[in-house]
Amino acid sequence: MATKRFQELQVYQLSEKLADNIWKIVEGWNFFAKDPICKQIVRSADSIGANIAEGLGRGSFQDNRRFIKIARGSLNETQHWLRRAHTRNLLTTVGLTQNISQTLISPCPLFLWGSLFLNSCVSPVPNR
Repeated sequence: MATKRFQELQVYQLSEKLADNIWKIVEGWNFFAKDPICKQIVRSADSIGANIAEGLGRGSFQDNRRFIKIARGSLNETQHWLRRAHTRNLLTTVGLTQNISQTLISPCPLFLWGSLFLNSCVSPVPNR
């Protein structure tokens, strides 16, 4: 079975950029703001790439597909925490657009995330 290394997947590379951009943003928040939201947003953002890597490393199509779905859930959770941070005035619209949207939209429109997730799955091995 021919597989890519997870580091070569565009969707993994985008997840790293997203997590790194979020880290840069939350570094400047005060402790009160950091404690509840910062921990959650960093964990969910880091979890996207971690699940992509783990799924590919499992070696089976079914396991990889399951972890890709978990990664997609982590992406949704990250979007939730970004919305909470924006609502609580921890993140400006300008900051959100410049730091986060560029990661998700410029290199790869959001509608492509789904297909990237699917294309990053390991193809099932035909029965012999």
